[in-house]
Amino acid sequence: MVHTRAMWRRFAYMRYAVILALAGIAVVICIPVSMRFAMGSYLFESSSDVPYTEVAVVLGASVYRGKPSPVLEHRAAKAVELYRAGKVGKILVTGDNGALTYDEVTPVRKYLLDAGIPAGDIFLDHAGFDTYSSMYRARDVFLADSITVVTQDFHLPRSVYIARHLGIEAYGITAGGDGSEKDYVREIPASGKAVLDLALRRVPKYLGETIPLSGDGSTTWY
Repeated sequence: MVHTRAMWRRFAYMRYAVILALAGIAVVICIPVSMRFAMGSYLFESSSDVPYTEVAVVLGASVYRGKPSPVLEHRAAKAVELYRAGKVGKILVTGDNGALTYDEVTPVRKYLLDAGIPAGDIFLDHAGFDTYSSMYRARDVFLADSITVVTQDFHLPRSVYIARHLGIEAYGITAGGDGSEKDYVREIPASGKAVLDLALRRVPKYLGETIPLSGDGSTTWY
């Protein structure tokens, strides 16, 4: 009898544990969905619809043999489109350049120059190691008050969500190249991390001196 009661007690604990785990998973899954609904009015597909902002922020992505990957090239092309349309005054390229052997920003700078963007209007952020750091540094290092984030649809709600919760007037525009199912699934933990970063007010490891967007962007290249 005692053995039976103990067995039922363990079963009840396991059931509660499973329920709690499922509830936690449901909450985590709901975070990117809620971000998309909350940020919907700030996200655009056409350059003509985007409000004017100080700067287009091109978020980093992989590079291949010193050239932007297709995903990153789509982002750069959309930034050029915004600049030519008079929707932004500057372009800030942010990404991972934490090692001499890996550089996500310089290939985009070369792409922008080839597209005819003036050198002084191209700013490079070599320490945009993740989306949160890129948004934080756009505000605190480059002193951006208003930005248009340029990235793919799967990444856009989280990026704008972070920026707006950091106090930046942020909008987003979808770059070409659709994300895969894996990209959207990856946004689930990434969105949870973003909420945690904001709640803890995480400060990026690298900040440094301010580099106002009113200056010459070419001073940030090296």
